Amino acid sequence: MNEIKIFCPATIANLNCGFDVMGLCLDEIGDEMIIRKSIEKGIKITKIIGADLPLETEKNVAGVAALAICKEAIHRVSFDYGFEIEIHKKIKAGSGIGSSSASAAGAVFGINELLGKPFTKHELVDFAMKGEAIASGCEHADNVAPCLLGGFTLVRGYNPLDVIRIESPNELYAVVLHPHIEVKTADARAVLSPNVSLKNAIIQTGNLGGLIAGLYTNDYELIGRSLQDVIIEPMRKHLIPNFDHVKNAAIQNGALGSGISGAGPSIFALCKGQNNAEKVAFAMSKSYKNAGITFDIHVSKINPNGVKTIKN
Repeated sequence: MNEIKIFCPATIANLNCGFDVMGLCLDEIGDEMIIRKSIEKGIKITKIIGADLPLETEKNVAGVAALAICKEAIHRVSFDYGFEIEIHKKIKAGSGIGSSSASAAGAVFGINELLGKPFTKHELVDFAMKGEAIASGCEHADNVAPCLLGGFTLVRGYNPLDVIRIESPNELYAVVLHPHIEVKTADARAVLSPNVSLKNAIIQTGNLGGLIAGLYTNDYELIGRSLQDVIIEPMRKHLIPNFDHVKNAAIQNGALGSGISGAGPSIFALCKGQNNAEKVAFAMSKSYKNAGITFDIHVSKINPNGVKTIKN
């Protein structure tokens, strides 16, 4: 195999109570990438469609992630060729649904396939994180992990990296409202305080434990009770116009919970059942029209597989 075309799904990170440690993988929403073996060694970004992003390898998240996996791959497999990467962006940069992580995860997944799969998907997370650092200023796995592994993921620790995949309850759906404004991850991190109160730390820890327990036991009510953020959301929500109105509309119309997707500006809601999710999506859309900002709305199952190969 000399060429591979892949689908790189969007993701929701943090999930309110799981800042930098929780994420989920969305279905159907995502980028496409084509990766080819090249006679010329090294990594070359040949084309980017749908976004104004750098073609220079060292400045592109996909390029940096690709360099990371190739550097380590020479210790596991013999190869005397390079790779060309073509990116078709459908997830807008700064949208809060894992645009950079889709590129980073897609690059390492595709190269790993072309090399004969010398690395497991869990090992690929570490390489993809190197690309994420270009976009956000730090290595974090709460987007790249679900993008690669599918379902929900918990990052238990970073040193060493320890990622646990969690199966999604069958009836769980996600709604994502994406306002057409950009909130850069680095800017969203800049508004955060490095210190939290003991009271809030206890509340947040309880909610994170409750969310994980709810996912494992298919307890939708427990999932809903746990989708609360007393630490990050209060400091970030002012970056998103009409956030409180949209969140309240989602919950009042049956959502289990709602919050900021990643660094924003996208707003997510989790719902039980497709019909309920469609109702919540309508209510969120109606609420946001008052903001005077155009937006997209998505209703999605939780993607169980993550990045995948697609036919040309």
